[in-house]
Amino acid sequence: MSKSHLTTPFSSQLLPVHSFGSLLTRSRLTHTSTTRFRKMAYSSDSEPDTELLDLLRQHLQGKSSAPTAAETGVLESAEFVYNHAIDVALDMRGCKKAAETIWTSMQQREYSPATWSTHELHPKTKDEETVKFIFAMDILNFSFWSELPEEERFQIEYRGKKWTGYWSLVAGLQRGLEEGIPITDPLFWVDPTFTPDVLRTVFRSATSEEIPLLQERFDCLRQAGQILCDNYDGSVLSLIDAAQGSAAALVNLLASDFPCFADIHPHPARRQPIRILKRAQIFVADLWACFEGQSYGSFSDIDKITMFADYRVPQMLWQLNCLLYGPTLEAAVREKRMIEHGSEWELQLRACSIWCVELIKREIIREHPEAKGKVNAVLIDFFLYDAVKELEAEHKERIPHHRTRSIWY
Repeated sequence: MSKSHLTTPFSSQLLPVHSFGSLLTRSRLTHTSTTRFRKMAYSSDSEPDTELLDLLRQHLQGKSSAPTAAETGVLESAEFVYNHAIDVALDMRGCKKAAETIWTSMQQREYSPATWSTHELHPKTKDEETVKFIFAMDILNFSFWSELPEEERFQIEYRGKKWTGYWSLVAGLQRGLEEGIPITDPLFWVDPTFTPDVLRTVFRSATSEEIPLLQERFDCLRQAGQILCDNYDGSVLSLIDAAQGSAAALVNLLASDFPCFADIHPHPARRQPIRILKRAQIFVADLWACFEGQSYGSFSDIDKITMFADYRVPQMLWQLNCLLYGPTLEAAVREKRMIEHGSEWELQLRACSIWCVELIKREIIREHPEAKGKVNAVLIDFFLYDAVKELEAEHKERIPHHRTRSIWY
């Protein structure tokens, strides 16, 4: 996930910890008591299929319906999961307090899209090569966590420093390019000379631990390169152009045309699948931030992008007393037990985090009308990620991040 370094300590602004039970009692959200009624209101039998209705209208009218603005479906999916969640809830008072804390801190630090480019590892040029870099980066932007101690975990040595987590990905790509490996070029991804061993060289570790899911990363690059060549003349710019300046349309193109971006999952109570689309959305967001809303990062509907449901931002939302975990789930997270990809727990953690950030954004704008057009879910996500990484560096985390291993985040 594309993140930037923060210089002002965030930990001093955190709210006190409360137990799950006491927070549920005092929360304005009577989450547990209303679940059964929400299930009746959101049963799969009563949910309309908008795509099917559109097709029926077109058939009956004998012509195409008027074009409508693209929607990713992520926010609607998140709200649905939240309304059906049993093991994750929101504390509305915690969200309200967090909104004020986040807005105040963002103002103090002059947090904006330009913050993205201030990190020493992010590309500084505003050209096609940077677009290709960001695309490669977000194809591979998943699953960096390790159970090994800090000094033993996978890390990239670059520019006299050792980088872990997301920054190990960025450092590896930059180092590979400097060593003459065209690792961000989609045409290279489909070339026979590109092999898992080449990727292993790009991400060679300063320790004995290899980058997680190396083969899966290779497969994602190969697949994306082939699809670009088949459908978009091998060009990331052609892919962006096809979206016609719409962030939501670009997310949908990635989800429909590139299986490695299709972060979409079934839900037992919903006919339509749940759309999370973390990496598809963060590609759009990184373009927007890098180019500061101009050129290749110009999107008329950037506010349709939600937060990027990973394993770090939920951790920070819990730390801020916004997310509440049920006792069994909290025990699993604290004990660092593996949470299976696609499980109810994992889907609740991710979807409820998306909805939580949306409510925080709305609260900021409600209390501070001047924030409209200046703050969105993208910036809040970037800010929360930076904040939790700062807490990690200071050893001030009060709960671990959840453990799920997948290509989606």
